Amino acid sequence: MHSLGVNSYRFSVAWTRILPRGRFGDVNLDGVAFYNAIIDALIQKGIQPFVTIFHYDIPYELEERYGGWLSPEIQKDFGYFAEVCFKLFGDRVKLWVTLNQPNILAKFAYMDGWFPPARCSKPFGNCAFGNSSIEPYIAGHNMILSHATAVSIYRNKYQEKQGGYIGISVGARWYEPLRNTTIDLLAVERAISFNVPWFLDPIILGAYPPEMRKILGPNLPEFTLKQRKKLRVTKLDFIGLNHYSTWYVKDCIFSSCEMDPMDGDARAVSLVERDGVLIGKETGAPFFNDVPRGMEEVVMYYKQ
Repeated sequence: MHSLGVNSYRFSVAWTRILPRGRFGDVNLDGVAFYNAIIDALIQKGIQPFVTIFHYDIPYELEERYGGWLSPEIQKDFGYFAEVCFKLFGDRVKLWVTLNQPNILAKFAYMDGWFPPARCSKPFGNCAFGNSSIEPYIAGHNMILSHATAVSIYRNKYQEKQGGYIGISVGARWYEPLRNTTIDLLAVERAISFNVPWFLDPIILGAYPPEMRKILGPNLPEFTLKQRKKLRVTKLDFIGLNHYSTWYVKDCIFSSCEMDPMDGDARAVSLVERDGVLIGKETGAPFFNDVPRGMEEVVMYYKQ
C-alpha cells in the first residue's frame, strides 16, 4: 500500500477476536496484539488507520443469551465493545466507523436469511425461524441505538483527549424509475427510504422516514423521547456511503411483481435492465450465474 501511495486504510475489528464472550468474558490479548501490529505498521508507513468497529460478526454467546440484535441488551454489549476499542487503539486511531452497512445486514440476516443468524419467513425466505415482517426493523432499531451508545461514549470520554472523529457507513443503493410513470416515481421514493434514510433519518432527524411508517405501521419500532434525545445529541462527524450499483425500480403496489429480496418491503422490485439494455456497463456477469437476486453485490464484493 505504501508503494502505491495509499495514505489511509480502512479495516474492521472482529468483535469475536477482541471479546469472544462479549462483556461476559475477558479481553483476548492475542486479538489485541494482532490489531496493534496492523495499526503500528500502518502508522510506521505514514498510512492512517480507519477502523470499523462492527462488520457483521457478534460473539455467539450474545446470540445464545438474548438473541443478538433482536434484543435491546445488545446496546450494552456494543457500547462495551466500542469502549474497549477506544481504550486500546484510540491513541493512534483517529477515524472510527461504528457500524458497516447495518441496513444491508438487517435485511440479509433477518429478512432474507442469507447471513447469520439466518432468520426469515415467507414470502422472503423459508428459514427455520424468524419473521421477515418485523425482525429486520427490530434489529435495525437496536443497531441505530447501539451506534448512538458508542458515539455517546466516544464524545463524552475519549474524543477530546484522543482528537478523533466518529461516523457510520451505510450501503447506498441508488434507484431510477423503470417507467416514466407516477407509480414508478413513487416506488423510487419508497425504495430510497427503505435504504439509506432507514438508518440516517433516525440518527440525524430522530425519526424513521414517513414512507416506511406508512407501509410498515406498527411493525416499525418507535423511538422514545429519551432515545430521540440521545440520537439528537450524539450526531455524526461524517457519513460513509458504500455505493456499488444503481437499479431501475418498478412499482409493486399497482403492478404485478415477483418478490424482490432487497426492495420487496418497499413494495417495489429492482431491475438491472430496461427494454433489454443494462443500466450500466457490465462488470461481473460471469460471477452472477445462479446467484439469488439481490445477492449480486455481495458476490461481487467478496470476489474482489
